[in-house]
Amino acid sequence: MGFSQRLEVRQSQALVMTPQLQQAIKMLQLSNLELTDFVDTEIQQNPLLERRERSAEEAAPAGASGVAENIISPALPEALPADFAPDAAEQWHAAAGAEGDGSVDFGGEPQSWRSRAGTSGSEDRPGFDQTAARPRTLREHVIEQIGTDLTNQGDQLIALHLLDLLDETGYLGGTLDGVTLLLGCAQARVDAVLARLQQFDPAGVFARDLPECLALQLRDRNRLDPAMQTLLDNLPLLAARNIAGLMRVCQVDAEDVAEMIAEIKSLDPRPGLAFDPPLAQLVVPDILMRAQPDGGWIVELNVETLPRVLVNNKYHAQVSRVARSKAEREYLTDRLQAANWLVKSLHQRATTILKVAAEIVRQQDAFFRRGVQSLRPLILRDIAEAIGMHESTVSRVTSNKHMATPRGVYELKYFFTSSIPASSGGEAHSAEAVRYQIRALIDTEPAAATLSDERIVELLQRHGVDIARRTVAKYREAMRIPSSVQRRREKLLPL
Repeated sequence: MGFSQRLEVRQSQALVMTPQLQQAIKMLQLSNLELTDFVDTEIQQNPLLERRERSAEEAAPAGASGVAENIISPALPEALPADFAPDAAEQWHAAAGAEGDGSVDFGGEPQSWRSRAGTSGSEDRPGFDQTAARPRTLREHVIEQIGTDLTNQGDQLIALHLLDLLDETGYLGGTLDGVTLLLGCAQARVDAVLARLQQFDPAGVFARDLPECLALQLRDRNRLDPAMQTLLDNLPLLAARNIAGLMRVCQVDAEDVAEMIAEIKSLDPRPGLAFDPPLAQLVVPDILMRAQPDGGWIVELNVETLPRVLVNNKYHAQVSRVARSKAEREYLTDRLQAANWLVKSLHQRATTILKVAAEIVRQQDAFFRRGVQSLRPLILRDIAEAIGMHESTVSRVTSNKHMATPRGVYELKYFFTSSIPASSGGEAHSAEAVRYQIRALIDTEPAAATLSDERIVELLQRHGVDIARRTVAKYREAMRIPSSVQRRREKLLPL
């Protein structure tokens, strides 16, 4: 077999993920708050980029005009109507302009806006007794009691180490062996200090488990009798609503069990949260949706959370005149291209998000008008085909994005649900709408005749929903709804 050399020319096409394209894809799936952090990082690395805050004149919605070149306006276009009517945006901008944007004008003489917004002099500032006091934490509250109730310094030291094991709910985490080994004291002394700490306020603090926490609160009320202690030792029976089992082990009648259960319900299973409540994680919407006077919908970006980026061409021109070496000129050219690409990517991201959100609103119009029961089945392919984009693009747009609607704030992924066929061959039903119907049926069921999963299937089929019993059971368990037997116990003997 002979070998030979020859020269060939071949032409082929390949998709190359350039760094700019990877950056655009990454920005598309970021939320507005995450995008702000990303842009701040880019500004620190690129001297030609600057943040520009919205001025009072730009705060009012005035359409897409008047935007300077090389400035990314998050509201380009300012708002897209869900039905894309040609004059809907103009009507909305006119109405919004007439109402005003609620901004405060700080122009003109200083005295003029001081008279409107209040003087900044120290004579009108609130006094010390008028300022809001910072709420005390659980740790501060316990430390104060340790200093007051424990006089022995050794006991105080043990108490402070036990305080380090306390979690935000008021429970004692870990074991006492570590404290005895660290301090070199007897186990009996640590137990004695713990018993003193368990008498502190709030009642139930320093408990090691739920039965002990409830027992400490009952002891504080002088309600911890042998029957109540037996009930605390058999909390699984209470969780299962096994009233007959509780009557047997506690050796009391049904009336006594009902009174004991009512007493248990009045207790606080997490006493520490009264001082350190969990911080609510507020969801900042990326998209705003409003109703039009003529019955349509307006979809717009939340411009308050979007960064505004400016390419400083004047600074680039000044630095370019003093650049001498080839490396310096190449660096400036690279930074200018990166800055322009970032501005272009931000504008393209805003336009893409508006298109996807407007199409979701159009296809889920019945949901916004009538509620969850009218939510229709929707998949990514439906939106992608309607707006002429790829499914992966729609998936990235709907990730980590929330939309504020007249019915509340929803994640964009919420509007994509699987379909359940109709029993009569009609239009399919959304899985979320079917879950809503299941919960509505269970909420209205009589106490003496709770609905089994088979009965729920029959009722849904009467409404045109073709669903299996195991699917009903799966949806019910996902919504944390107990079985019909447990629901009957709850409703006949409410806890």
